[in-house]
Amino acid sequence: MSRTNPGHEPSLSSLLWGLTILGFLLLPCRVAHAASHELSFGVLSQRSAVLTAEYWNPILEHVSRQVGIPLNLQTARTAPETNQAIERGAYDLVYSNTIFQPRMLKEGYQVILKPRSNAIRGQLVALEESDIRAAKDLANQTVGFPSRGAFVGYAVPMDHLLRATIPVQPVFGGNQEGIMGQLKARKVVAAGVNDEVMRLFAQRENLRYRVLWESEPFENLPIAAHPRVKPDLVAAIRQAFATMPEDPEGMKILETAAQVIKQSPPLGFRPSRQADYQNYIGFYQTTLVQDYE
Repeated sequence: MSRTNPGHEPSLSSLLWGLTILGFLLLPCRVAHAASHELSFGVLSQRSAVLTAEYWNPILEHVSRQVGIPLNLQTARTAPETNQAIERGAYDLVYSNTIFQPRMLKEGYQVILKPRSNAIRGQLVALEESDIRAAKDLANQTVGFPSRGAFVGYAVPMDHLLRATIPVQPVFGGNQEGIMGQLKARKVVAAGVNDEVMRLFAQRENLRYRVLWESEPFENLPIAAHPRVKPDLVAAIRQAFATMPEDPEGMKILETAAQVIKQSPPLGFRPSRQADYQNYIGFYQTTLVQDYE
């Protein structure tokens, strides 16, 4: 015979449901907010997928715990593929300086953080043992670049070459370290590079190189948010990143990640805004380069 519960006696299922609701309400509001959300975090392809994951995943896991919403790393095989995803607005958050290209601006990504490290510069470099001594020596030579979508690795040095009327035969390596590998293998006589990525690559690979030309400084790659990400969530993400160096656990994660790419202090990110990157926008308004991706 089945037993019926009197109205004043709750069933087992009711008790369990009540405890579930109570437990949910006692959780921090950030966890409740995360119940049905996750955010994609796109990273411009500069290094190999393995190095990118080893560097970014621990950082994103820490920020995810602080915010209560998973930030999932996404990266493409090459920089142009990353740019295509940015142009479609595929990422909720993105670590890239290509968001300032005219065709990217329509998606409305807004800078929220910038690295605490120094500004970056575009460079033209050759192996130290090379006979190439200056940018003018590159006339009619095969010069490597990461991709047509690279800002300081292609657009900035190519603009210089065009203004100096130094014709070159460009080849592309897919990303920053791809073309640096070709330079090391002597498949190109020189390369357009991001000075920071080049320096760290050379340290890891025991490579000696000569700087033929160097650009003005540009702020390092920013973290930017798509307009669809709610302002309160953007603020929480900004705070979680910015406070990592002051948090012992956060700082340990940054130091461990830095060892992967031989990054030097200062580590981490600080709050930033679109206006800090105005010289990127100004560059694209005046550049002679027309074939960037």
